[in-house]
Amino acid sequence: MLEFAEKLVLTGMGALTLSQQKLEEMVKEVRERLNLSEEEGKKLVARIQKSAEEQQKKLEKLAMEEVHKSCERIGVVSREDLKKVEKKLADLEKRLKALEG
Repeated sequence: MLEFAEKLVLTGMGALTLSQQKLEEMVKEVRERLNLSEEEGKKLVARIQKSAEEQQKKLEKLAMEEVHKSCERIGVVSREDLKKVEKKLADLEKRLKALEG
């Protein structure tokens, strides 16, 4: 399940990279059509990139939340819960050894 989440995030990042190339092509075309200076074009790219990064972060957060919910629904134990059980088991083993000895 966690591999699925990782693949989902990496796919999103790959799409963003692909979008970056398309964005640069689009900005170049818009810059030429609107007679924007190179500086204005760079500012436009920066604003669009910032917006895209914010959207990517939101998408990653939503994806991780959905994976977490899915794991809970199917009963996958979290690392934190597993560590608690391991600690309790170790404590019980110590008690048992103390009672035996």
